[in-house]
Order: sequence, then structure tokens, then C-alpha cells
Amino acid sequence: MNIREIRSDRAGDSYFEISHDSGLTVYVYPKEGYRSIYAIIGTNYGSINTCFSLDGGEKITVPDGIAHYLEHKLFECEEGDAFAKYAKTGASANAYTSFEKTCYLFSCTDRFEESLEILLDFVQEPYFTPQTVAKEQGIIGQEIKMYDDSPEWRVMFNMLENMYHSHPVRIDIAGTVESIAEITAEKLYECYNTFYNLNNMALCVAGNITVEQVLGVLDRKLKPCEKHEIRNYFEDEPYEIVKPYIEQDFPVMMPMFNLGFKERAEGVLDEKGLAQTEILLSMLASPTSKLYRELMDLNLINSSFAYELFEGPGYCSVLFSGESRAPKQAAEMIKDYITRVKTDGLDREEFEIARRAVYGDVISSLNNVSSIANSVLAYHFSNNEMFRHIDAIAEASFEDVEKRLSGMLDVNNCTLSVVKSPDSEV
Repeated sequence: MNIREIRSDRAGDSYFEISHDSGLTVYVYPKEGYRSIYAIIGTNYGSINTCFSLDGGEKITVPDGIAHYLEHKLFECEEGDAFAKYAKTGASANAYTSFEKTCYLFSCTDRFEESLEILLDFVQEPYFTPQTVAKEQGIIGQEIKMYDDSPEWRVMFNMLENMYHSHPVRIDIAGTVESIAEITAEKLYECYNTFYNLNNMALCVAGNITVEQVLGVLDRKLKPCEKHEIRNYFEDEPYEIVKPYIEQDFPVMMPMFNLGFKERAEGVLDEKGLAQTEILLSMLASPTSKLYRELMDLNLINSSFAYELFEGPGYCSVLFSGESRAPKQAAEMIKDYITRVKTDGLDREEFEIARRAVYGDVISSLNNVSSIANSVLAYHFSNNEMFRHIDAIAEASFEDVEKRLSGMLDVNNCTLSVVKSPDSEV
């Protein structure tokens, strides 16, 4: 077992990375004086991982939505439900499946060791039977229908379907009612045995905790796992979008939009690329930007307006979203502004304002144990590190960000998705 302290002079903080003998990578971020503890364990496995091979074997294809289905089923065991066990310790527990990872988490103020034991037990002890799998199909089918009735969900996935030709990021994380009907106990075990190997997972604990407390539980509960080679397969995805526009009628008070710029997926960004992109997007669209003020002055957006870098294995895009009385006009203004900035160049004063804002946001997140643990785990799965990211933000130059802009945000390779009430004009 190897323990390494990771320290940041800039942040005035440190945490520990532990290569546990079981194969699990563990991060412990002590926050002395804090009352709460937050723990999250994740596997490098999400909704997009539907075609894979293990140790060079044959290619395996599984139904859409199986990673999310597996997340639901893992809380069950022969003795009952993990949530019932958490209720006895007083911990608040949850889980989620994203496009590229599945995570299980809890927060507590006491009885931490018991809660961590529950977490480690149920992620290591799957229990699937044909009867329990069939029962879950109805529950998840209802969840899928609920998301289909969510305008925020539909406007996003309509955009992704218009953006990506073949990459599974275009498919709903929960799958479809038809795809989950194909899930069996055998297929769940096949995915579990492939991706829930401790060598493919990571744990982060942050808060009023010590390395010794965490290791005491891990050494009792974890056994060494043999490391395997997992290969994921994705079809070649063209650079060009599928279609530039889609709209769907929905009972909403005000139209909603997602404007997505498809980028070249050349691997997940490193800390420098991530820092430069965050600063650039803050310059372009944060509440202090000229674009934001122009859109607000014309009553084309409201405080729901947001932007994000949306990337993962084999996909990358930049998204602008929000509510608008005239989403087409708002989208055209965003594209015109990007074209203008690319022609005229960025402003150095705006760069400094954005760089300080992005830096301040990251530093302030170190005061929240859930933000810390979630971030450390996300950095782990993207092969990045949090303090190196902080350094990259502080050290980013105006020229770096301007160069970043030149290779991004192609106004001829974007798609607009709108949901609106049937009687509204957009």
C-alpha cells in the first residue's frame, strides 16, 4: 500500500492519495473542525459503455440503460435494502449514473465507520434474480416516462440527438422502455463483473476524518482484486452535427433552449486545457460578460441562462442554455457575438476578471466537503488532479485563452434545441 500526500501552497490545503492493496484508489481529504463527513465511491462505468471487451476477449454489447439499471439494483441485498441500513446509522445516502461513471455516496455527522461499511458491502455484493430484475423494469420504466415529461431533459437530449450521429451520449442515460426490457440478471452480472472491479473504482472521503479511520474500515472490508484490461468501443463520430435545429411542443410557461457547439473529441482535456476553456467561457457568457448584458437588455434571457463544457470519452461540446421568449434570436446573438470576438480578439481586462472569478470559484469550493469529494473523484476519472487544475487557472495566460478560442466554437457546427408551448412563436 502506498500513501502520498498531495499539497497545494496556493490553496493552503492538502489531501492523501492511497493505492490500497485491494486495487482501490482512495482519497482522504481531512477538514479539521468540520462537523460532517462525505464519502463517495465511483466506478469508471456509465451509460455510454454499452460495447466493451474484457482482457482481449470478444466484443460484448449490452442494452442501453443497463448501467443505470445496475445502480438501482445494487442497493438490494438478500437481507434487505441498503437505504434501510443507512437509516439506522443516520446517514443520508444517494447514487447516480452519468454518461461516463456511476457513483454511490453518503453524508453523516457520526457513526462514519458503520456507514462506510454499508457502502463497501453493497457495492461488493451484487444480488440479482430474475424476479427482482423483472420488478425493477416497471419502476425504471416509470422513471423513463417521468424524464420524457421533463422539458429540461427533453431539450437537452433533443440537442444531443441533433449533434451526435452514433456516439451513445445521444441516448438517454436510463435507456428506453424497450431497451430495459432486454436486461436480465445474467447481463447485469456480466457488466458488474467487468466494471465493478476495485481496480476500476475510486473512493473519496472528505471532512472531519483521518486517514487511519478510513484505512481501518478498508482493511477490514476489502480483499485484493485481480486487475483486468477493459476496452470500450465507440463508432467513429464525424465532426459535423446531424441537424442545426429541432423543436418540440411542451406545456411550458416560457420557451427553453439548448445551443450546442460540437467540438472535436481529441481526448479529455488536461488541467491546462480545462482551465483555459473555463476562463474563455466565463469571458464569453458569465453575468459580467458583454454578451450576457446584451441578451439581458433585450429581454432574451433571464437568470436561468447557463453555459458548460460538456465532455467525456469520445465526445466534446460547449452548451449554452436557458429560458427565452425568442430562443432563435438569442441563439443568433450568441453566434454573432462569438464571430465578432473571433474577428476582433479578446479583451485583456475581461480576461483578468474571468480568470480571477474562475479561480475564486474553485478555491471557495474547498470549503464544502461534498464539492471537494465530488471534484476529486471527477478529476481522478479524467486523469487530472485538483491542485494542478488550480495552478493551471492561476498561471493561464491571455495568449493561451485566445489560442483556445481560435480552435473552438464553430458557428457553422452547432445545433439549437427548443421546447415551447404549442401556441408560442420562437
